[in-house]
Amino acid sequence: MNGNSEHSLPENIFEPLLIASNSSIPDKALEILIETSRTSDGRSDLASKNILPTVLQLCQNLSYPSSKHLVLLSLKLLRNLCAGELTNQNLFLEHSGVRTVLATLNSVSTSDSDYVMIRITLQVLANVSLAGEGHQLAIWYQFFPLKFVQIASMRRRETCDPLCKVIYACCDGSNGLIGELCGDQGLRIMADIVRTASAVGFGEDWLKLLLSKVCLEENKFPQLFSILCLVGASENSQDDINIRHNFFVSEQAYLLNIISEILNERIHEISVSKDFATCVLGILKQVVGAVDWVSRGECGLPTGSAVVDVLGYSLTILREICARDILGGSKEHDSVDVVDSLLSSGLLELLLGLLRDLEPPAIIKKAMKQNGDQDGATSSSFRPCPYKGFRTDIVAVICNCMHQRKHVQDEIRHRNGILLLLQQSVIDDDNPFLREWGIWSMRNLLEGNPENQQVVAELQLQGSVHVS
Repeated sequence: MNGNSEHSLPENIFEPLLIASNSSIPDKALEILIETSRTSDGRSDLASKNILPTVLQLCQNLSYPSSKHLVLLSLKLLRNLCAGELTNQNLFLEHSGVRTVLATLNSVSTSDSDYVMIRITLQVLANVSLAGEGHQLAIWYQFFPLKFVQIASMRRRETCDPLCKVIYACCDGSNGLIGELCGDQGLRIMADIVRTASAVGFGEDWLKLLLSKVCLEENKFPQLFSILCLVGASENSQDDINIRHNFFVSEQAYLLNIISEILNERIHEISVSKDFATCVLGILKQVVGAVDWVSRGECGLPTGSAVVDVLGYSLTILREICARDILGGSKEHDSVDVVDSLLSSGLLELLLGLLRDLEPPAIIKKAMKQNGDQDGATSSSFRPCPYKGFRTDIVAVICNCMHQRKHVQDEIRHRNGILLLLQQSVIDDDNPFLREWGIWSMRNLLEGNPENQQVVAELQLQGSVHVS
């Protein structure tokens, strides 16, 4: 659309824009001002000329979709004007900018063809929200929950990223708003955001910041994890809302994956509560009963199987939690207490049991065959690894648990686990870095523990195995 088709608009709306841009064509004038507003000096200059209220007035008078091109240019200009320029951010609020862009957004279809308009509108709000609490509240109470619900349901990365930024910017530092986000309506919005991200991915870190705040700081991980099961299974189902035992969906695995990444990336910053840790252990215990232990995994995480991925990412989260004390990552919560809480809930017993049930690594199986233990090497009671790296992940969690914890070292001995861990210090094609983790686990097992050292010293060499 060109500017000539906008002759029905009052001239006084366009006049300030034409003067400021030194152009006689509305489209061209907006494009010039968009370019000018890219710099701090340009935004400051346009603020002194009171341009932002004019742009808002223009948005109010333009109809969509007939004036789609001019609406898009106007929103781009608003976005730039509010990027770190307090005068413009305040003018936006004083001249009912939130209500104006909401009205514009309400006229936009949520179809794929209009996602650009929605993305830019969210970018406008994100820039305005950075001005302070008043701006954040104005945005929140116009958009939460209905408009956020509508946008969250769009399966577009281009809208998911700025939506997360707006929600995070509004809630950051506001106990009241974070409380609403962690309520029933807010968590359902978060569940839909996670579902969108699991389908199309995300390009910015706002999703991770949001999930860190909701799941780790506010301890709402169990609730969000449960809601995702319902969302993934059937969004409109009227069946029993109780989560079925041993039922997991890909969105839950995706959430665990993101939480695992957050813990790995911010291990020195984030505190982990006992409730969160024991919740993840509970998920691990439950998913162990849901895994098909017949099929051998042909790839690492993610495998494409929701159950196997939940199993794997639960282990990687527990690995990160148990590593926090080693790396000095504890802050408000004592990571040693968190690990002891996991141990008292049966973590070590579960992991040693899983390790014993797995078929031996290939090199150990070969040694057993060469020494005539055909039954032990081929027993059908052994389980194959459900994904590549499963054995390594188990050993890694055990290894981190043992670090400078004598009571854990002793428990390994009492459970006859020393030889079992020794057998993990081998190269295994299906478990990258198994040998390294196995050696590290033996170091942690024997450090400062004469009883364990004596057990290892008394082991007798049974022979050698010939490998290529």
